Amino acid sequence: MRRPDRREVSIAMKFSDFLVQKAIVPNLEATDRNGVIRELIAALVAAGELKAENADSLARAIIQRENQGSTGFGKGVAVPHVKHDSIQRIMAALGRSAAGVDFAALDRAPVYTVVLLLSPAENPDGHLQAMEKIFRHLQRDNFRRFLRQSETVEQIVDLINEADAMGGG
Repeated sequence: MRRPDRREVSIAMKFSDFLVQKAIVPNLEATDRNGVIRELIAALVAAGELKAENADSLARAIIQRENQGSTGFGKGVAVPHVKHDSIQRIMAALGRSAAGVDFAALDRAPVYTVVLLLSPAENPDGHLQAMEKIFRHLQRDNFRRFLRQSETVEQIVDLINEADAMGGG
């Protein structure tokens, strides 16, 4: 059986394949970067995707990664991410802040949409493919604008499914 090359796998992967719908937080309560990271990890724990005993070490790992360089790439979006030994499969949580959060973004603007990506330490290729899929969606102005305006989990899920159907880029 022929193994698909990296490009084929990347095209086949959809954002909805690794986004945990039960970990979508349409109205983040946290008002700072570290609080947002902890809130999204807590959403993954509540969704049954993470063990509660791993939450603190994951939060520390992501915050440490953020301290090395912000994942707020501008245009109101941040994608904090980490590869970690406690993670068994690629997964993402998504949060939306109506007020905006200071993520030390490259453009110094507040962040309104945060996609938290967790990947198994032994799957760096999958991590990169998931990052690529997230960025393909987030590079589109209309996607970012509609995501920022989405006020419910259902609206966010519908938007992501529509973007996946369009190929995300």
